[in-house]
Amino acid sequence: MATTLDITTTYAGESAGKYIGAALLSANTIENGGLTVVPNIKFRQTMKRFDSNSLVQNATCDFSATGDITLTERTLEPKELQVNALLCKKDFVSDWNSLEMGYSAFDVLPKSFQDFLIARMLGQVAEATETSIWQGDSGNAGEFDGILSLALAEAGTGIPVGQSLVGISIDATNVIDELGKVVDAIPSALYGKEGLRIYVPQNVARAYVRALGGFAAAGVGAAGTNAQGTQWYGMGSGLSFDGVSIFVANGLPSNNIIATTTDNLFFGTGLLNDANECKIIDMANIDGSQNVRFVMRYTAATQIGILEDVVVYSPSLD
Repeated sequence: MATTLDITTTYAGESAGKYIGAALLSANTIENGGLTVVPNIKFRQTMKRFDSNSLVQNATCDFSATGDITLTERTLEPKELQVNALLCKKDFVSDWNSLEMGYSAFDVLPKSFQDFLIARMLGQVAEATETSIWQGDSGNAGEFDGILSLALAEAGTGIPVGQSLVGISIDATNVIDELGKVVDAIPSALYGKEGLRIYVPQNVARAYVRALGGFAAAGVGAAGTNAQGTQWYGMGSGLSFDGVSIFVANGLPSNNIIATTTDNLFFGTGLLNDANECKIIDMANIDGSQNVRFVMRYTAATQIGILEDVVVYSPSLD
């Protein structure tokens, strides 16, 4: 008699947090420390901004309050999201059996078939989260407002005109000039600050690596950096430009660049939220099919702390 594989499993509230965290926190930008994660937002978190001027005065014997202090707010309100997917066990059992027998490159075997399926689905959620972190639009189903979307909405107003740059199509022949424009627009109070990053998409990173490999009009030296040509760059080493670290953000659309500090960009979610849910429902005992329903509910949002500390470069500003 054939073995019955019943994998109905439910995780809710805090117990679902480990799975949801695995999905959200493995997004490229979050996993590599590209922004600040605020993990336990039940509904909304208000971030206070403190501005002051003329605080320091000549000393006297008396107490005399001086200067102007202004408090403003930015809110981080995660959007409720869900995943509803229908999978067929038959499509995955062979992969699972291969893992069990050691015919796989996986170093760690998932403890159960349901964990194997969950891992597959969480990988897809991580990719979608990375995209939304940068270019999401809360007006679209399944997305939340991304950092680039927020920055473009504030370009020329909250983000000063001199820090809102019109972008062009970037390649190896112009990437150094265009990155130079971004660095030149960084406020002097920000330049040299710990955590300052130039966030670039993959096409800009590739163009920059190629430019530093030489053998081109915009190349550095006849044979590029360290005279190694296009082989100079190892993927494990970091990139920088004019002393500022470059962060490759997979979710950024081509030719768009953001410069700011990691502690000025926020990602909010509710890992301990009671509304969290991660569930696998085996339909075999319900309708006799080999189908499995995957259900996941969670929250996510991004926010920029201080708009004046951001440089945005985008062809959309043309």
